[in-house]
Amino acid sequence: MTHFPPPVPRPAPVDVVLPCLDEAAALPWVLARIPAGWRAIVVDNGSTDGSAERARGLGATVVHEPHRGFGAACHAGLLAADADIVCFCDCDASLDPALLTPFVHAVQEGTSDLVLGRRRPQGRGAWPPHARAGNVVLARMLRRRTGLRLHDLGPLRAARRTALLGLGLTDRRSGYPLQMVVRAADAGWRIEERDVPYRPRTGRSKVTGTWRGTWHAVRDMRAVLQQPPFAPRTEETAR
Repeated sequence: MTHFPPPVPRPAPVDVVLPCLDEAAALPWVLARIPAGWRAIVVDNGSTDGSAERARGLGATVVHEPHRGFGAACHAGLLAADADIVCFCDCDASLDPALLTPFVHAVQEGTSDLVLGRRRPQGRGAWPPHARAGNVVLARMLRRRTGLRLHDLGPLRAARRTALLGLGLTDRRSGYPLQMVVRAADAGWRIEERDVPYRPRTGRSKVTGTWRGTWHAVRDMRAVLQQPPFAPRTEETAR
């Protein structure tokens, strides 16, 4: 009898990075909406409510990032990914990860290098006025810096993993999403945004739920906009 070696598991076609800090209540809703065949990477950023255990029990890959910060969690997930295309989504049930499907298609087909979700609030309290105002200001600053006519710097996005690593992202706080867009623009990427419904989150926001959190996020992003133009790097040097 001829014996064949067991097949080598192939990476999922898409990895979805989900930065997580005390989101146990939202995880079942979020993970149930990950498209079939994709892998959910939940990056636990110091949760105390059992988020990591719940995510693991629901079939997600769990990565622990001890250094606090939205950017630290996102980048840990990016480094843990091995799929060709990597998506990012908040883990608070404000955004449906199934909405990423056309984003991924655009990247796969080569019509876009980075696809962003433009949040459209659905329901009262989905997007606090102070957070929305801060986003408008940052979008205008981004336009002056890069020429991109974007309206939102939301967390729902998709791009190729190797290209993202080549951006050499260094921010580990709230400026991470903006730094990704700025460096992608500097590198000549084709960037587009698509409307997505934005629901009231489950639980309290750690950033945009307060004026103080919003101010810290705006401060981090202003610092990113003041950085010099970026020259792309290789995947090996990005780590």
